[in-house]
Amino acid sequence: MRIIALDVGDKTIGIAVSDELGWTAQGIEVIRRRGEANDFQRLSEIIETYQADTILIGLPKNMNGTIGPRGELVQQFAEKVRAMFVAQKIVLWDERLSTVGAERALIAADVSRAKRRKVIDKMAAVFILQGYLDSLTHQHLP
Repeated sequence: MRIIALDVGDKTIGIAVSDELGWTAQGIEVIRRRGEANDFQRLSEIIETYQADTILIGLPKNMNGTIGPRGELVQQFAEKVRAMFVAQKIVLWDERLSTVGAERALIAADVSRAKRRKVIDKMAAVFILQGYLDSLTHQHLP
């Protein structure tokens, strides 16, 4: 089974998915937020398409580890996801600096500013998911 990762923002939700072995993350889409019903409809379609058994939601924390207003909004969103997708495991994952990392990777790849704006949320979801997958790998090492 696969893991779907979400980078939840006010205007967009970046989506990434793991490969079937759970080794790598790849960005698949950016949902333009147009109301909760539309957001959850598209999210449901993605979960069904990829047969995801886990939904990983990036939790923005302050640098000192506390939860601020943005984190509280994501926690509320996660509760709605938990209520709607009862068959999936819901995991909140510390996403500090994921957008910064994604931005740096895109700049290093010489992606134009206009193009970066279009894919940054998807890339942030990739960074969130890859960090989670790497942590799972390290847990299983001797």
